[in-house]
Amino acid sequence: MIAQEFTVSETDLRKLLGAASPDAALLYLYIQSGNSPDSAENALHISQARLSCASATLRQLGLWPEEKRTHIAPGERPAYSEEDVLSALEKDNAFASLYGEVQQLLGRTLNTEELKILLGFVRYLGMPADVVFMLVCYCRDRLRQRGSSRNPSLRAIEKEAYAWAEQGIDTMEEAAAYIQAQNVRASRMHRLMELLQIRGRNLTPAEERYAQSWLDMGFEEAVISMAYERTCLNTGGLNWAYMNKILQRWHQQGLHSVQAVQNGDRKAPVPKGASGELGEAELEAIRAVLREG
Repeated sequence: MIAQEFTVSETDLRKLLGAASPDAALLYLYIQSGNSPDSAENALHISQARLSCASATLRQLGLWPEEKRTHIAPGERPAYSEEDVLSALEKDNAFASLYGEVQQLLGRTLNTEELKILLGFVRYLGMPADVVFMLVCYCRDRLRQRGSSRNPSLRAIEKEAYAWAEQGIDTMEEAAAYIQAQNVRASRMHRLMELLQIRGRNLTPAEERYAQSWLDMGFEEAVISMAYERTCLNTGGLNWAYMNKILQRWHQQGLHSVQAVQNGDRKAPVPKGASGELGEAELEAIRAVLREG
């Protein structure tokens, strides 16, 4: 095994820490050292199952050396007939079993159009039955997390299935890594909502884009709390655009920890005539908000 020196970027490091997967971190370091993933099982003394999970995690984090593969064939989606569905139920034991499991999960009988969608998951998207089962469970559980007692429609599941296919998710390991990543994301988003004192409702799409961008920037939660406090003090409440400008400026300056922000603000020049009570990030946020409206 030949190793070479390399530097782990702060962004990659935060992704690895957030994934909480020692195997994924070890595999990442092994690959970044100039080694081939093909030799990792023997070199790292980990099982094939653990290696598959680690590589799947790195793919979900965008840290795998190969591009994500898609399983959506070019051209129009095939239109399945009732005969296609009946033939699959009679001749394909795996599909027939999947049909029964999905009905049990959703608590109802699937109609013909829904069966055509389910058949498309297997034949057109190339998803194994066990991956489709995990997909349906994930869609159902996600609705539960959002406070809904309803089960997802096959159309809603189909939308998620195409998203999985675009990312090349076609194994149990890939599906498990994706679900884990989404659960971590949901947990972080929930903590952020608590920090912003948002309760009893879901974020709007625009609010969720702001919030996710802050999490993706790699800020400590305490730093986001600082930005929220300063936003409330200077605007009288939560102003998403104002807070976003503060965090964007800190991100551009590489200030992602409380200590870094405090040191950075002390070093930031205060414009002539300013009272000195506002940091440069807040002043820039005020200018941006004023320009916008």
